[in-house]
Amino acid sequence: MAKSPLNVPQLAAVDAARAARMLSEVRDAKLAGRSAGHAHRPVIEQSWERTLRSGVDPENGYRARLLSPDEVRRRREESPLRDVLPVLREGLLSVADVARHIMVVADHDGRVLWREGCSTVLRKADGIGFELGADWREDVVGTNGVGTPAVVRRPVQVFAAEHFVRAQTAWTCAGAPITDPRSGRLLGVVDVSGPLDTMHPATLAWVDSVAKLAEATLRERHLGALDRLRAVAAPVLARIGGRAVVVDGDGWTAAVTGMPYTNRIALPKSPSPGRRRLPALGLCTLEPLAGGWLVRLFDGAVEPEVPGRTRVVLDLTRPRRWSVTVTGGAGVWSHELSPRHAELLYVLAVHRAGRSASGLAEEVFGDPARRVTVRAEMSRVRRYLGGLLEHRPYRFCEQAEVEVLLPEDPKDLLPHSTAPAVTGARIPGSLRR
Repeated sequence: MAKSPLNVPQLAAVDAARAARMLSEVRDAKLAGRSAGHAHRPVIEQSWERTLRSGVDPENGYRARLLSPDEVRRRREESPLRDVLPVLREGLLSVADVARHIMVVADHDGRVLWREGCSTVLRKADGIGFELGADWREDVVGTNGVGTPAVVRRPVQVFAAEHFVRAQTAWTCAGAPITDPRSGRLLGVVDVSGPLDTMHPATLAWVDSVAKLAEATLRERHLGALDRLRAVAAPVLARIGGRAVVVDGDGWTAAVTGMPYTNRIALPKSPSPGRRRLPALGLCTLEPLAGGWLVRLFDGAVEPEVPGRTRVVLDLTRPRRWSVTVTGGAGVWSHELSPRHAELLYVLAVHRAGRSASGLAEEVFGDPARRVTVRAEMSRVRRYLGGLLEHRPYRFCEQAEVEVLLPEDPKDLLPHSTAPAVTGARIPGSLRR
């Protein structure tokens, strides 16, 4: 006869201590191979089966090496979850601190990137390795409120001895996955955790609603980016003949001409300018636009022309009005640059062979160790220059013809910059074009 699973939320709401004792009995019996009066809930039972296959030690657990502070900073800078932190904080932290909870945000790899809330609980979390840079994947630390929602891709609450590792059984955790609305990929998990006596049946619904609000915020940002791309696409599509579509970096359609509208097209994993054969579209040419791609379809017996070299002009002549202008088959578009982006693009323009993250850090900050900051800034630059920039090392692509417009007086080159590459170029006669 099948054992009935415990209704943990209902039981814990009435008597949390009794619920914890019953779950402890189920845990001990399962690990000893004995029969117990009740069973775990299906989502927990399935998680335990996966964890047992992974070889996690239920008594001592396992702690993977923490990420270095630099690596945590790099992942924070590059994670889309950074953009929804204000939503998560507003929705969770004010209540979490009062209720003796902490909010934990982990990336798609299960690595803890942010951790805030009740200071007393944060110190207790340190004791079980629930700290910045820690790996909380299910196959590393067992059933838990970060790793398990990431596997099943839905909200999960883990109460007391439903945790696989003994050190975690004094906790209650509720986690919900956050998914990228553009690609459907997992971005990470937001979790609210605390001591057993802080458990509330509504916690899971609360965390899930805030996670969904974060996803809605990401969706709004994506729609705003498509609107901006649509404004760039309109004059481009008005000039060209034949069938064409303008898409963002994930293939979502901003505008079309000469063909039926489709929400999304499949782009190569790492798009680059030139001739490509795309699923459902056939032979096409890809040309970079600010924030996306112009895709021209083959019409007729003659293959489409491969776009000529794209011209990139970095204009540093006007004080505080620095810009990059791109001219190609898709037309002409410009983007105004921040001081930091002007410095980075100047270095890449004069060093066409490219620079590593360390090399760029030394040229811009005078410190090769500031790779994390460089990678984060270059990630932002690539949002508008797209396929015109390559990495490993960072450089302009071979199809790009790059020109730098410099002020007549070398002293006027990015006058407030302290980047070694710039200060060295201010010496008369040293400017490179």
